[in-house]
Amino acid sequence: MSKATKPLTDKNGEVRELTAADIRRMRPASKVVPGVVAAWKRTRGRPKSETPKIATSIRLDADLLAHFKATGTGWQTRINQVLRKAVGM
Repeated sequence: MSKATKPLTDKNGEVRELTAADIRRMRPASKVVPGVVAAWKRTRGRPKSETPKIATSIRLDADLLAHFKATGTGWQTRINQVLRKAVGM
């Protein structure tokens, strides 16, 4: 930090208003702490599935859909299981 640059925080930890010069000196986090950014990117979201599901649209009778939805969360998985059983997989 040069002598002309004021600290971004005071002794109480309050952050001062940033100036245009402060913003010009800023660098991307990937340049400052690349290891932290890489670790954050690796841990985002769910792990990739070896057999990902494919989104599709299908028309079902209303009473059939109501039956599966009435069984609670996971109804789409249960429909998948019924279809697998029906085709012998």
